[in-house]
Amino acid sequence: MGRPSGEPPDPDEPDRSEWQRDTEPIPRTPRPDDGPSFGDGPAFGDGPAFGDGPAYAEGAGYGRDSDQTAYVPPDISEEDLAGLRTDAAGMPIGPRRVLPLEDEPSTLVARYLFPTERYRGEWKRHWIHLTTPLLIGTAATFALGYLSGFLARQQVSGLTTVAVIIWLAIMGWVAWQVGDWYFDRFILTNKRVMVVNGIITRKVGMMPLLRVTDMKYEQSPLGRALNYGTFVLESAGQDQALREIKHLPNPNELYLRVVEEMYEPQAVEARLGKDAEDAKADDGA
Repeated sequence: MGRPSGEPPDPDEPDRSEWQRDTEPIPRTPRPDDGPSFGDGPAFGDGPAFGDGPAYAEGAGYGRDSDQTAYVPPDISEEDLAGLRTDAAGMPIGPRRVLPLEDEPSTLVARYLFPTERYRGEWKRHWIHLTTPLLIGTAATFALGYLSGFLARQQVSGLTTVAVIIWLAIMGWVAWQVGDWYFDRFILTNKRVMVVNGIITRKVGMMPLLRVTDMKYEQSPLGRALNYGTFVLESAGQDQALREIKHLPNPNELYLRVVEEMYEPQAVEARLGKDAEDAKADDGA
């Protein structure tokens, strides 16, 4: 096709036409082993194929569903589950952290509680508390029995009577100590701790839980073997109605119960509410 008349020829036109011809892309016939083509440009399938390497779809979150990660179940051993399993009655099969709470106070303790106070439990002292009077009674029985027999052989009836009276006095004292042990109670409520003792002269000591600044218990080697200990309560006040309570049974459980009442009263209320609901369900069944 001729150039329009009147327009001078461009001296660079042959070079421009040659450059366009050289830079024009050469059509390429696709091959079966080619990778995915993204158009007419250079095919990415000639380079290292991404599908030949480790598949990203097999990793966590890349591939089938990028919004969900692979779930790895927690590793829980049988020991971890031992304390959570319960039997048909709802009682734990494994070791229990806190012993069951008592429902009602005894008549000895109920008179010292006011209506809005929540009863948490009462404890007698460990039987080790009676060791001294029982040993004295046993020793007196053997000693005075031997002495009475010896005096009877010597035909000294007056001294034999005296020995029997002494033995009766000692056994009366032992019986008094046993009775005092029976009426001696450590009491816990949601407001205070109390100690009640005495047969004829009754003594009641108490300390509010809000005033307890420190609490600890001590166990000797014998106490650890027989499961008893001594509680020491520290209060913010100078005069303390009770400070040291000796020979309390099961001190670890008792310590946990007092601490729970001081710092986690909601947990106690929740447990009591659950126990009450279970009791009602059992009654209905």
